[in-house]
Amino acid sequence: MGRLTGKVALISGASRGQGEAEARLFASEGANVVLADILDEEGATVAKDIGDAALYLHLDVTDEANWQAVVDKAIDKFGGVDVLVNNAGVFAINPIASTSLEEYRRIIDINQVGVFLGMKSVAGHMVARGSGSIINISSVAGLKGNAGTVAYTASKFAVRGMTKVASYELAPFGVRVNSVHPGLIDTAMLKQISDVVPGGEDAMRERLPNGRLADADDVAKLVLYLASDESSYSTGSEFVVDGGMTA
Repeated sequence: MGRLTGKVALISGASRGQGEAEARLFASEGANVVLADILDEEGATVAKDIGDAALYLHLDVTDEANWQAVVDKAIDKFGGVDVLVNNAGVFAINPIASTSLEEYRRIIDINQVGVFLGMKSVAGHMVARGSGSIINISSVAGLKGNAGTVAYTASKFAVRGMTKVASYELAPFGVRVNSVHPGLIDTAMLKQISDVVPGGEDAMRERLPNGRLADADDVAKLVLYLASDESSYSTGSEFVVDGGMTA
């Protein structure tokens, strides 16, 4: 308990799945948490359940002005932003030949541009404070390619690269930037994969060295470490939580 006492965390895509798990875990460890998403009803319900330590705000991660407004409200409510988790993302399976430019750009805008805008919106504030931790949720798709995921993989490789750049730029000012690379996590997004894999979840599970799918808490615990001062010497690094699938 208390690993994030005194810290304020802003988490995008926090209405469900990994983002919700991170918000609940962070609050249990003493943080004030700003949950941001476009799923307003779900997000408000989670924030209400967490209690006074949580605030829900609507956030379209592709909108720069919306990002700045959310950061400003977080500062007004809780006094600052110590941790940013760029968690919001979307997934799609389509071969290159049948991926429309519109769909490609949609995924890039949310998964890649959204992370860029998130980092941009907090960077000046964190630099002025002389501390901060930015955690960008990439994927194992940011480490290796898979058929049918051209837009998603492109976006997640970009998140990995942007993390490296940001870590170099911000390290002299006490701000850390790391990427997290989840594998097969048992959330709503997983169903998009299992629906097109022969044998579904059972077949995917058999391919994992540790023999089980992860749940959202498996990722949240790693993100908690990166949000806390326990990881004070880690920046520009890739943290993989995939049950050994990319070993």
